[in-house]
Amino acid sequence: MSSYVTSTDGTRIAYDSQGTGPPVILVAGAMQFRAFDPTTSAMGALLAAEGFTVINFDRRGRGESAAAPSCTLADNIEDLRALIAMAGAPVALVGNSSGGSISLAAAAAGLDVSQMVLFEVPLREELGSYGAEFAAGLRERIANGSPDEVIEYFMKDMPPEWLDGARNSPGWPVMTAMGPSLDADAESLAWTQSAPRAELFSSIGARTLALVGEQTLPIMPPAAESIAANVPRGAYDTILAANHNWEPAVLAERTARFLKETPAAAS
Repeated sequence: MSSYVTSTDGTRIAYDSQGTGPPVILVAGAMQFRAFDPTTSAMGALLAAEGFTVINFDRRGRGESAAAPSCTLADNIEDLRALIAMAGAPVALVGNSSGGSISLAAAAAGLDVSQMVLFEVPLREELGSYGAEFAAGLRERIANGSPDEVIEYFMKDMPPEWLDGARNSPGWPVMTAMGPSLDADAESLAWTQSAPRAELFSSIGARTLALVGEQTLPIMPPAAESIAANVPRGAYDTILAANHNWEPAVLAERTARFLKETPAAAS
């Protein structure tokens, strides 16, 4: 059964919680929410068994948190603020893909985050303009395009077989329904190019582990290296994973190991 917190603008954010121990919040990437993402739910259950209270929530504009007046990055940060207040700070964040860039922005904004594990955050080159251009194009399609056009645009830089598979799957209507919520994903990635990353990430006190899969897209290793180099307490590692996907047991084990390390043993 879902529980709810109320964000700053009155939006109700649905979540579930399992386990007992230090709180960990799972921050979904694009096209993910609890009922549409059993892989993350399975990983969360395994992580809870490692001695953590794991909070898995539907980001605004998705799932049981669908009724939201706007879906900006600032809105998503306020949603995390409400979840952290409910959980009892400090918390760890586990961010997947663009959920990792949202996590970085939340930590930089001063939310009480002690640790982060970020899997394959698709950062482009530092100080580039692509992120802002992409976000503007997405917003134009959210405002004026069809739901199909929003998702097609968001996925345009991904391997074409990913879009073909999505379009021909039973999940396509679910994906198109959450199109407006992708605003925050695009905005958070644009934010990572808006200033030197050493400056953007300088206020992040959280120990941070940037992960990539052993088989991954070319953009991912340099992105993880950039996070590790510019977050003051950042580190980088590779796990057994492929095609921007991970096995629940693999990510749960590596996440638990990192979260349980003392700072002197961090790697």
